[in-house]
Amino acid sequence: MLFLLSNHIMLPSIITILLFLLGLLCSFIHLHRQRATSSRPKLPPGPQPLPIIGNLHMLGNLPHRSLRQLAKKYGDIMYMRLGCVPTIVVSSPQAAELFLKTHDAIFANRPKVQAYEFLSYGAKAIAFTEYGPYWRNVRRLCTVELLSSVKVESLASMRREEIGLLVQSLKKSAAAKEVADVSAKVSEVIEDTSYRMVFGRSKDDRYDLKAIIQEGTRLAGAFNIADYLPWLAVLDLQGLARRMKALSKFMDKILDKIIDKHEQEASEHQSQHGQDFIDVMLSLTNKSIHYHNEQSFMIDRTNIKAIILDMLVGSIESTAIVIEWALSELLRHPRVMRRLQEELESVVGTNRMVEETDLSKLVYLDMVMKETLRLHVSPFLVPHESMEDIMINGYQIPKKSTIIINAWAIARDPDVWSDNAEEFLPERFMGSNIDLRGRDFRLIPFGSGRRGCPGIQLGLIHVRLVLAQLVHCFEWELPNGMLPNELDMSEKFGLTMPRAKHLLALPTYRLLVKDL
Repeated sequence: MLFLLSNHIMLPSIITILLFLLGLLCSFIHLHRQRATSSRPKLPPGPQPLPIIGNLHMLGNLPHRSLRQLAKKYGDIMYMRLGCVPTIVVSSPQAAELFLKTHDAIFANRPKVQAYEFLSYGAKAIAFTEYGPYWRNVRRLCTVELLSSVKVESLASMRREEIGLLVQSLKKSAAAKEVADVSAKVSEVIEDTSYRMVFGRSKDDRYDLKAIIQEGTRLAGAFNIADYLPWLAVLDLQGLARRMKALSKFMDKILDKIIDKHEQEASEHQSQHGQDFIDVMLSLTNKSIHYHNEQSFMIDRTNIKAIILDMLVGSIESTAIVIEWALSELLRHPRVMRRLQEELESVVGTNRMVEETDLSKLVYLDMVMKETLRLHVSPFLVPHESMEDIMINGYQIPKKSTIIINAWAIARDPDVWSDNAEEFLPERFMGSNIDLRGRDFRLIPFGSGRRGCPGIQLGLIHVRLVLAQLVHCFEWELPNGMLPNELDMSEKFGLTMPRAKHLLALPTYRLLVKDL
């Protein structure tokens, strides 16, 4: 989410005065609009905004938690003003269904945010692009060429190879009785797998795209006053625009080098490995493309770079975070770890590693994955924006309102998950038909409706397969005699919600097979 208040941003006094005056103007305009529409249906309930910042001061360092507390007072459809941006916060499954299913077409747009413009090539990919023919065409292109069932299955041998390298690396740590940085190792295997899917080759150490993606995510997660008081954007009071432009320029040079090299080696590369995603994209450059009855569009190099970044951000960051949270919970709950290992021994045995064909039989693994995604989802779905005025539950939702779906609050709602909603208990899904694909609004880690994540199938395979190997191939203990209940489970707020500290653990190899 793009409104994390930074405790490190201090504005000069003259700027503070300027902001105060502009805030008064903003408040006057807001009050005028309220009076002008006093005869219309009322807005949803919400806290009283302050001049200048509206309700931004109420978000704190962990906005998902702050907004859940406010929703307990004002309701599951709550109105706030973030700067001058009208905002609706949604905090229950029933309310989420209204916005993401019943009236999905009206809320399918994305708000314009400065970070999207700088770090996503003017929002020309999928996640942050405004709703319309271009978005539908690009989403279809990515689904067909990278995320379809056929494409995902065709990359199974590559996933097996990369995960095999992870297991071998951990075997060396186990043999040396060394504590492993699980967070780093999981992130590395997901990164390598993602590069091979998109680029058709392993990571090139000369181009550290992961560091760029992490820096871009950090900048996008910083509070940017230009998003809430747009007339101040030209002043760049916090220097965020300058930093994002510099990062964007550096990132652009790296992507150009990668694509140039890909073009130069295209013939040899395709003959040896077949077409990868960039090959397909380059083959479509400067051609008129459309799917079904959509308006046609042209792909150029800028489109390709924007889509590449979208694919890498979606696959590298989120997948690795879910896996490290899952193993963290298993280390905190030895009973659950043992039960999962027993299922793996029953289905797979101890003479081989887990194969993708085993995944459909691992019922308890699915329960563990669902419970991890319930407790450790990204705090908010990517924001939606209303494309027209609409009435929801008797409340007026104005056009151009930003819609925040507090998925974290929904997944911990005691009215939905009972009084033990804060506990890690995979058995709560036993015999349940709750699924993860956006059809059940009690659990929507991948979103729902038109703007649901198109890479859900690929993401679920990665999470289940890597987690299954880690648990099946190794026993795990916390370092330095640490007890399970002493493991630090604090999180960092941002576009994603990773662990605040890397997960460290000591592996012991447990399979009978010696050579993998």
